[in-house]
Amino acid sequence: MKYIISTIALLLFLFLSVSLATGTENPDPSSDYVVESTKSTESEKTKKTPASRYSDQDIHPPAIPSFMELGGEAVPLHDEDVRERLDREILVNTYWHSKTLHMMKLSHKFFPVIEPILAQHGVPDDFKYLAVAESGLLNETSPAGARGPWQFMKAAAKQYNLEVATEVDERYHLEKATHAAARYLKDAKASLGSWALAAAAYNAGNSAIKNQISKQGVDNYYDLYLTTETGRYVFRILAIKEIHSNPTNYGFFLDQEDMYKMPITTEVTVGSIPNIPQFAKKYGTTYKQVKVLNPWLRSNTLSARKSGKKYTVKLPL
Repeated sequence: MKYIISTIALLLFLFLSVSLATGTENPDPSSDYVVESTKSTESEKTKKTPASRYSDQDIHPPAIPSFMELGGEAVPLHDEDVRERLDREILVNTYWHSKTLHMMKLSHKFFPVIEPILAQHGVPDDFKYLAVAESGLLNETSPAGARGPWQFMKAAAKQYNLEVATEVDERYHLEKATHAAARYLKDAKASLGSWALAAAAYNAGNSAIKNQISKQGVDNYYDLYLTTETGRYVFRILAIKEIHSNPTNYGFFLDQEDMYKMPITTEVTVGSIPNIPQFAKKYGTTYKQVKVLNPWLRSNTLSARKSGKKYTVKLPL
């Protein structure tokens, strides 16, 4: 009997010993990690590498045109430097999507006003793109103080008979500023000998271009070593011309309904307007509409001029 009890006790002791050993034994410290590591590895396999992550953008450099001209003057695209400079501006304007689209929309609104005025002065139609390059066809003010769609400085504006005063600034008058720009370009062409140099002079000034021609002993824009801004200027005009003329080649697709339109207006001739808000109410419109249609009005009044000058104010029809 004692033997049986001793045997049972021994077996019970062994059982408990094994159980305790199993319960306190550390599990394989790598077991859970291995599972997680396996999951992580599988997840990593599905992740895109930095190179493949953006492959769906499918970006390609646009082709450089084989032939271009500005105002009937051929651009020397056989010159590798010229090609590279043109390529840079085409790239910038092709992939600056929002700005280029906006300029295209605005051009439909403003080119019908600009084109006949340029033609009237014998300035090539290509120079409508100069206004796009200058201001994006907006009434911008540059850090240097140039204003309006053609970005006239105050001195040049007055030289070309634009009124610049507290109440009136005709640099913002699209028709008058376009006439002034056309006269400036025609004078620059007569002085410098080419339309490309005339465009450069519009950016840098006539005297600055003449000085560089004299210093460098060349009379071709594409051979001159100029400041970065003026050196890029003509190429910017060329790039804008190319993209606007062949938009689908550069990935731009616009329908007629996408374009902005010039509002239909009537005109009133005035010598003065003592109060523009009241003037607007008199003609059944708003102060805002008068200012939008006549951005050259820079105050809320228009005083009579000693010269007796009259002004044509546009009103919505």
